[in-house]
Amino acid sequence: MNYDLFLCDFDGTLVSSDGTVSEKNKRAIARYRARGGIFVVCTGRMMKSIRARLLEIGLTEGLVAAFHGAQIADISSGKLLKDAHFEEEDILGILRFMESHGLRHQIYAKGELIAPRRTALLEAYERICGVQAQISERPLSDMVASDHLKVTKTLAICEKEETEGVCALLTREFGEKYYVATSSDYLVEIMPKGENKAAACAFLSDFYGVPKERVAAIGDHAADLPMLLAAGGRFAVANAVPALKAVATVVPSADGDGVAYALETYAMGEPL
Repeated sequence: MNYDLFLCDFDGTLVSSDGTVSEKNKRAIARYRARGGIFVVCTGRMMKSIRARLLEIGLTEGLVAAFHGAQIADISSGKLLKDAHFEEEDILGILRFMESHGLRHQIYAKGELIAPRRTALLEAYERICGVQAQISERPLSDMVASDHLKVTKTLAICEKEETEGVCALLTREFGEKYYVATSSDYLVEIMPKGENKAAACAFLSDFYGVPKERVAAIGDHAADLPMLLAAGGRFAVANAVPALKAVATVVPSADGDGVAYALETYAMGEPL
């Protein structure tokens, strides 16, 4: 075994473009775990969404990192080992900015997805993630202020051609204090300061007692870059953004079972 802990992004990495996890990937994960490897999915998805998918594909034990690692939980019980969130003043400033700029946005609080209105983009997001949003009759900033919600994450949901501009706008305004990154061609996410996949990698490395050089990570989008840079083994699927490919060993795409290839060829050191 070359790597004892393997951190894996979900959408665009482990999941094929048809929304499924291939049997080849499932078998490689099972074999890696049977040999003593620790396989942890680290995703931007909310905990409710990712736990359901992992149970569905047979990952019923161990830990999962949701919200880019702001929440880390036991898969089987759902018990949280880590639960980070914004300070109320901070999230109110972000939400009021997004509201004033007319950005489509949503928040995650109380274990739920909350949005100010229903749109086609939100409905597509719900289908992909297998969740149903709560629709607020009030602006989200008013809801947070009156109900004192503990918000784990917020994001802007965009048309594909808007994403780059929205990310640049939010990065200029908030990038020095919070973590701002794209997680897909349609999503620009904002996390509390210090909460990104690098922090998740550090938490999991410490929890399992695995040194950095024995940790591997694989991903496809900008939000995965901190995780890759924090790991000893860095892998990017062929469909990844250029920033990931520049720092990683490139393996086959999500549709080409890239996770299985990385596990077999590099983590276990047994080429297919």
